[in-house]
Amino acid sequence: MENKENKPGLFGQKHSSRDYTRAECWGKNQFNSSFPASLVAYMYSRGIKPVYIKTDKANKVIHTTIESKNLLGIDPLSDEAYYNYEAGFSPYEKFYQGEREKIDLVMLNHKTNEILSGLEVKLTALPDNTTKTQPESQWGTEIVMRPPTICFLACSICANYETLEGKERLRKMLRNVPQINHWEEIDEVLPHYTKILNSILAISTDMCSKQKPLIIQPIWKTEGNKMRLKDDCLDVFIWSNLSIIQMCSTEEATNIRRLNRFHRTIIWIYKMLLDYVTYDTFDYKRIIRLQSYNLTNDKAFALPGTKSHTFLNSSEIVKPRISKYEIKNIILGGGQDLLSPERRFDAVLVNSPDIFD
Repeated sequence: MENKENKPGLFGQKHSSRDYTRAECWGKNQFNSSFPASLVAYMYSRGIKPVYIKTDKANKVIHTTIESKNLLGIDPLSDEAYYNYEAGFSPYEKFYQGEREKIDLVMLNHKTNEILSGLEVKLTALPDNTTKTQPESQWGTEIVMRPPTICFLACSICANYETLEGKERLRKMLRNVPQINHWEEIDEVLPHYTKILNSILAISTDMCSKQKPLIIQPIWKTEGNKMRLKDDCLDVFIWSNLSIIQMCSTEEATNIRRLNRFHRTIIWIYKMLLDYVTYDTFDYKRIIRLQSYNLTNDKAFALPGTKSHTFLNSSEIVKPRISKYEIKNIILGGGQDLLSPERRFDAVLVNSPDIFD
């Protein structure tokens, strides 16, 4: 796709809530979600499908691929595709109370305004600090999960059990946990953690065939700890809603003496679902505030590269499918000159002018 007007832009995004002729749209947080969307569109143009991380009936993580138009809900190169960033995702807003949360990317039909998908975007560096000294085959990325992502995950489960019959089915799977009167008290929740986790895993098994993409995770690969891109440096992984649960459930679930962030995330999901079947909605911010368990709430959890490697391990990690010399096909019209190197990927591009020659 040519950029005929030769204005700063990103591949495939004919219609967007961001005006790429403006320098602020290339700034700190905006580039980190808009570039990945165009990377997905570019891979689609080349017939390359993102890796889809999902789960099977036994709650084992498996890799498949997903067509980009199925991921986004529309052909990413279509004239009807509208890329709406940092926007509310109305299909989920009926499930939770309070202020509307914004999701990183909402795809709309430009002509009908139909809402097609809502996705979080996490642009990650490979390797991270925990794996940069390991053999290349062991490299991983740090993945930081924000509390709103857990809200969207819970909403995606609620959406699967929205009918009266579905809600009753969900209620039965949650009943395996004895009644807890004071959810904010660690001593009252901790003895029941294994049953809480097992209920969430039962739900995951039950809706295995209905899981949906929730996170777009592009990776950009450098030469170990050097700020220099590998020749083969870009690829995209997609996490389903259920695979995110597996990030947490690999933690020790029996005989635990204290709750960590992974345990807490599972408890948050359970409580959100319990409130949904009880009251039809859940107060997500109240749950997170009251069920902090002496841990800060700035993030739900962070998965270091040593742990993410287990999920990401694939030929695409060893040899990503998009070359650094193709970045000039994604960043168009001199857009790289508007980048402000506030984060590592921005900085590495600014320091790699040769790839735009």
